[in-house]
Amino acid sequence: MQERSVLAYIFIVLKGMAMGAADVVPGVSGGTIAFISGIYEELITSINNIKPELFKIWKKGGFKQFWIKANGNFLLALFSGIFISLFSLATVVSWLLENEPVLLWSFFFGLVTASIFLVGKEISTWNIQAILALLVGATAAFYVTILPPNENIESLPFLFVSGALAVCAMILPGISGAFILVILGSYKTILAAVHERNLVIVATVGFGAIFGLLSFAKLLKYMFTHYKNVTLALLTGFIIGSLNKIWPWKKIIEIKKFGDKEIIIDANTTPFSYDGDAQLIMAIGTAIIGFSLIFILERTAAKK
Repeated sequence: MQERSVLAYIFIVLKGMAMGAADVVPGVSGGTIAFISGIYEELITSINNIKPELFKIWKKGGFKQFWIKANGNFLLALFSGIFISLFSLATVVSWLLENEPVLLWSFFFGLVTASIFLVGKEISTWNIQAILALLVGATAAFYVTILPPNENIESLPFLFVSGALAVCAMILPGISGAFILVILGSYKTILAAVHERNLVIVATVGFGAIFGLLSFAKLLKYMFTHYKNVTLALLTGFIIGSLNKIWPWKKIIEIKKFGDKEIIIDANTTPFSYDGDAQLIMAIGTAIIGFSLIFILERTAAKK
């Protein structure tokens, strides 16, 4: 476990809040925020360290040794930030999605576009394997973004599985956990449960997320250890493919009704064909803010 000051842990909480805010939006990945803020590999390593052997360390060396081995301070600070953000910003983000979708999507489009450059520059060698991984990642992410959403489902076992799948997507830069929930038909149920403090649903999804997180982190750790260059290329491809989902201007193709609920199926369009106020100047401005913010975060992380 790294030695850090109180201020450093405050910054980790803030990074967690940024991850949580991103994960509320169906199309933006908290993993992207983790990567560009310089904590991605530490996060994967720390999660991967959570295994049965840890409890043997607790039994032999006490809680302090267990906590150090688990990098507990880091995980506690980061996940505290994520949960603070999920519970405090869910209402705000929902309001923005409903009332200012163009500006919200523009901000995240700029943010994610900048992330492509920052993740891509970590690729040390551009060989045939890296290029193929980039193409596979971009194709897979693009395909996910065009899958139709499903009916809203409220079954607890299904919500458990949804949480597991969504958290796997959450820690992948480019793949949005929230969008996975939209495709599965769980997004509105979970967001409403957060708003209404429905602890049964929140706990079910939470346990599913923990299960998925601990399982998927092992694979990511293995990939980073043995195939780091290819893994980075794959993640860059994921981010590129995800841009299709967060394009700010969309047109409604179809509205599906499932009982008293509606699901909107849309497609990208140009600002000039947008049915409504395109807010072009403001959209470009917010995209530039999002784009610039990534490089500010990256410079801050580099200095740390």
